[in-house]
Amino acid sequence: MPPSLLRVPTPAAWVEAAVGSRELLLIDHANCEKKAASTALSLMFAYAEDLELAQRLSRLAREELRHYEQVAKLIAQLGIVPRRLGPGRYAERLRRLVARAEPAREVDLLVAGAFIEARSCERFEALAPAIGAPLDAFFRGLCEAESRHHRLYLDLARRAGARAGIDVDARIDAFATLESELISAPDEVFRFHSGPPAARGSAEAH
Repeated sequence: MPPSLLRVPTPAAWVEAAVGSRELLLIDHANCEKKAASTALSLMFAYAEDLELAQRLSRLAREELRHYEQVAKLIAQLGIVPRRLGPGRYAERLRRLVARAEPAREVDLLVAGAFIEARSCERFEALAPAIGAPLDAFFRGLCEAESRHHRLYLDLARRAGARAGIDVDARIDAFATLESELISAPDEVFRFHSGPPAARGSAEAH
């Protein structure tokens, strides 16, 4: 678990649900990779005057799209039929915490991105010993990239914060509190970033 950000580990109940819901896991994982590339591109457009940010996020977006292609290949190999899934609560709730006004908004968007990538890395680490072939090796391979991505977002957030005179550590603390709650609290639907299944044990798609 990246210690600089995450306060709580993935609950064992979520790992158990993921092992029993490999189809949903992979479909939502593919969605996450597309969303990650889209987020990087959106930030490049929003802060087009920042050439360093654009260059670094361009590389990240390309890597996220390669990951999507790898997940899509696994989905096809395993005979899984892709379908639409409704969004989970995780990213949407994190983004509610994002400031509306600049320059705080840029810092918050980058901090949120760092948490999403850090949690992805931690989830791959948690899943790899339990999920079985061929996903175990695949997830271990992805973990290094996700860890690198979380450090990139965190570095960009600190850079933007220093430029604007914003206390980035205070923002990290606020996001860490919310992120921990989202990961620990029971969730009605199973997603890659969901909390443990609610008491009724549902891992169904909505």
